[in-house]
Amino acid sequence: MDAGLFTANNVWMMICTALVFFMHLGFSFLEIGLTRQKNTINILFKNVFIICVGLLIYYIGGFNLMYPGDFNGYIGFAGFGLEAPLNAEGTLDLAYNEGYTYWTDFLFQGMFAATAATIVSGAVAERIKLGAFMLFSVLYVGFIYPIVGSWQWGGGFLSSLGGDAGGFHDFAGSTLVHSVGGWAALIAVYLLGSRIGKFDENGKPKAIPGHNIPLAAAGVLILWLGWFGFNGGSVLSADPAGTSIVLVTTSLAAAAGGVAAFIFSFILYKNFDLTMFLNGILGGLVGITAGADLMSANESVIIGIIAGVIIVGAVALIDKIRLDDPVGAIAVHLVCGIWGTLAVGIFGTKAGGDQFMWQLTGVAVVGAFCCLTAFIILFAIKKVSGIRVSKDEELEGLDLHEHGMDAYSDFRMNQH
Repeated sequence: MDAGLFTANNVWMMICTALVFFMHLGFSFLEIGLTRQKNTINILFKNVFIICVGLLIYYIGGFNLMYPGDFNGYIGFAGFGLEAPLNAEGTLDLAYNEGYTYWTDFLFQGMFAATAATIVSGAVAERIKLGAFMLFSVLYVGFIYPIVGSWQWGGGFLSSLGGDAGGFHDFAGSTLVHSVGGWAALIAVYLLGSRIGKFDENGKPKAIPGHNIPLAAAGVLILWLGWFGFNGGSVLSADPAGTSIVLVTTSLAAAAGGVAAFIFSFILYKNFDLTMFLNGILGGLVGITAGADLMSANESVIIGIIAGVIIVGAVALIDKIRLDDPVGAIAVHLVCGIWGTLAVGIFGTKAGGDQFMWQLTGVAVVGAFCCLTAFIILFAIKKVSGIRVSKDEELEGLDLHEHGMDAYSDFRMNQH
């Protein structure tokens, strides 16, 4: 093993780990900006909780549940805690992986794990009980996400679909990360119900404006930057050719998604909607994530354009069926996650009928498992302790009732 190359690869992976960590600030800003001022502390608390507890849960057992070694392809467990492989001299075995150490592997994967719960946080904002959300996050990140991840990235049955001919492909997580969070968000929103005032007596949706659109815009740009680590790190080395094309396809899809979303939105609604522009960027990013390593520049633009159009339609559909998603998480992470996964079978170097069916199978299996488990967890919590705050708490704001403080010192004063 070339020591210099190994060090370069490991440093790149650690940089990517830092970029994915930085995405949690982006998620926080986006969720804050698109929701009301009276719930800012609550959203920040949930996001800080997710990264702290998510890492601890992944350390306790999630990592070894996701990467169990030899197992039956469906579920396996390599034990609690972390135990780095050692060589004959009793020092860290650098042959663990060609590109990075055991410790870097854990930390990089741990950043991904927390993202699944963060996706749910935005969808359920402004009306879920904090305790219910925290319990759900622990169970979902601790068990459901790593089990699904093991099916593909841990060498499970999805990775072997088609045998030697190929198999399900999800480069960085359109399905394994984004739709895992998106399916849970869909179930949670359904069980919670809509925010007070979101729909009129005839079921027509009414806008509940976010309190700080500049913060939301900053959040999306931070997320775009973080995606360089999310997708770039998924090359699992600092390979110049691999990382370069992945960063190009990622950026082109993001740009195309944003432009397509604001143009399509303008055609339909005759206004330049910044929030749709921002969600179009995120839709493009989610859409390219499954096949960023397989696509040409042209194909990544096409995938982004379609994702941007899908975002506008999905947001309208979600409103039409009277589901309340304050930040558009279901449209971005679930719908575009499905699109990006299926796009691997349509575009890129693996395109073909067999590959499309393997991608469709992966989407269906993960969707069924995540919906079932998310429903069981949330329904049980709902029956035992409830998942929604009271009407008074929702109207006055979760910051006051759940935390006893305001994000902005003059907020209550300015209300009167």
